[in-house]
Amino acid sequence: MDNLQDIESFLNNVNKISELVQKLNSSDTDIQQKAMEEADRYTAALDEPCKTNVTFNHTTVNKAPSLQTYNKDIMQNQSPDSFMKTMEKDAEDRKKRRMEKEMKARDFKDRGNQAFAQEDYKSAVKYYSEGLAELKDMQVLYTNRAQAYIKLSKYKEAISDCEWALKCNEKCTKAYLHMGKAYQALKNYNESRNCFERIVEIEPTKKNMIKEYLLQLDLDEKRDIQENRAQQDFNMGKEKAIAVPQLLEKLSRPGLGPVYYCGALKCLTHTVTSSTAQTLFRLNNGFSIINDNDTVKSCLLNGQPDLFSQELCVSVLKLWQGICLKNYENQKTLMTCPLFRESIAECLLSGDVAVQKECLTLLHVYSQTACGRQLAVDNLDVQMLAKNLMACFSKPEHLQEDAAVNILENFASEKKFCFKLRSGLTEAVTSPFIKILSFINKCHQPVLPALLSAVSCLARDEIIRHKLSHDSDCWKAFLVAIKECQLFESKDILYPLLGLMINLSALPSAALKEHAASICGSCLDMLTDTDGGVVTRATGVLSCVLPQSSEAVQCAVERGVVRNMLRLLKGTGQSATKYAIRTLTVCTAANQLAREELVKADKRLSTLRHLLVSDCDEVVSGNAALCMAHCLELDGVAGNLLGTDSVLLLLRHAADDSKKTTVQQNAAIALAKLCRYEPRHMHKLRELHGLEILHSCAKLLT
Repeated sequence: MDNLQDIESFLNNVNKISELVQKLNSSDTDIQQKAMEEADRYTAALDEPCKTNVTFNHTTVNKAPSLQTYNKDIMQNQSPDSFMKTMEKDAEDRKKRRMEKEMKARDFKDRGNQAFAQEDYKSAVKYYSEGLAELKDMQVLYTNRAQAYIKLSKYKEAISDCEWALKCNEKCTKAYLHMGKAYQALKNYNESRNCFERIVEIEPTKKNMIKEYLLQLDLDEKRDIQENRAQQDFNMGKEKAIAVPQLLEKLSRPGLGPVYYCGALKCLTHTVTSSTAQTLFRLNNGFSIINDNDTVKSCLLNGQPDLFSQELCVSVLKLWQGICLKNYENQKTLMTCPLFRESIAECLLSGDVAVQKECLTLLHVYSQTACGRQLAVDNLDVQMLAKNLMACFSKPEHLQEDAAVNILENFASEKKFCFKLRSGLTEAVTSPFIKILSFINKCHQPVLPALLSAVSCLARDEIIRHKLSHDSDCWKAFLVAIKECQLFESKDILYPLLGLMINLSALPSAALKEHAASICGSCLDMLTDTDGGVVTRATGVLSCVLPQSSEAVQCAVERGVVRNMLRLLKGTGQSATKYAIRTLTVCTAANQLAREELVKADKRLSTLRHLLVSDCDEVVSGNAALCMAHCLELDGVAGNLLGTDSVLLLLRHAADDSKKTTVQQNAAIALAKLCRYEPRHMHKLRELHGLEILHSCAKLLT
């Protein structure tokens, strides 16, 4: 390998080289011998023998010089200056050759990458190999060739290349990644796991990515264990192990009626109750046998109305449930069956209660685990799935809403599910959701909390949240639903409904502004509720909606929102305090009457000062300081605070650490207004060295 590290280090240390030459010219033979040995070590470190033989008068090329002869020539024929010039020229020549090789190697690498992108992996290997022939220490060529070898199922060659890449760079995470994949393909799971874990040690930020690789590794290892155990049971002649292929052979007979196949499927379902039986079903092509059965296919896809066909559908769905329960490999294989993917939507909307029930049960098997959800999201039409699940609410007589909403809620936790749902959200979810909220009946009431929870999970996605918050019909439906919940005293529905409204109202929108006054009116009605949870959530909606509408603020102030917020601030609930102080701050910022009412109810602003004293979070402290600043604009308020700890409290927050910039700014503003409207506060400010602190905060006021 063309490694110039030693020679470059040697050339950079001129003093040491000069010292070596002096020793070589020494009259002491022992010193000369030691110097020669040291020179041997330097020249031996070069990637090729030095071919330049220098004399005082001319330069000749020695095609095969011995190292000892070379050192002797240096010692006898060269001065230190000549030696240095010779070595520098040699190094320059090497550097030039190195650059030429690098250019050729990069060209081969680019060709290899193009071939790899075109899935021509053999050509990719050829180009990467030619690049390595030019430059044997180019790390990227080893890792790229390893990746191509993996595509060609040449796992041992890939591992070898990864080992060479690690010799070039011991912290090459790509080498560990490809090596881990190669060991995994060779079923050497311990070595594979070690490679993946080494990546996390080198780059902790890749922990989440490696977590996925380790999960798949565990699944592959579990699959191998299951298959080995199943094969052993079959070889030992265990009853259930032998029964599976026998039943599959009966099921594979063509041209028979639904009753025959229904009986065979039921027998299989009773047999595949263990991991071994499930595995033998897969190993004996059970999925393909069902997928290729014309009678079964016709019943699943065409929805035959006769009882025998419906019973056959139920039997197939039950068998799929049995073979997929807690068996990831079977779940993955079923997802590759065209019959399953095509029939799942048909069965979900079936007019037969039993078929729909078993279809939902099968989907629930997938929705229970992250791996199962990922399989479903990758292979099914997500928009159609969500639409069909929501459609179950239009058939309350089937009593399938519970299962449907649980499945939707489980899938909503997957980011990829939400991503794929974005474009078809309105048709699949929003429209039926609005319809359900607008006409709440006794049948829907039990499942509405779970449905609201599912929609809240979907709203974690930024685009979905934006679409819902900008939907005017959605806000209308919320208002109708609130009235219905109050009428029927349905607190279990009202809780998640208000929570969803808080989430959506955090985004400004024309639709929300349109309904802001009505929404705030409904929330103000709930402030007298005896349930503290309802009051807190209603206040949360107020705190988010009021900033978006001056009309809503005016209505809220006229209806006594200031008095209600002061009452809440005297309580101990952290969420209620945060929502209440924010509401007060919004009202006092936009409305003169709000300030007057607050000061009238609390002349010395003791409630606000208490929030500055107590160990509240940054949001509460910042809003309390800002609300105080609003009130200080009224005549006489600053004077009322003489003799209080207002200056000290505000100064403490103004001088707080830089992580609370907003709190610092609000406190500095309030302090400035306090001294402006009542100059006598300046005495206290000077006493506490407050002017210096305010000066340091001046940048926050610009």
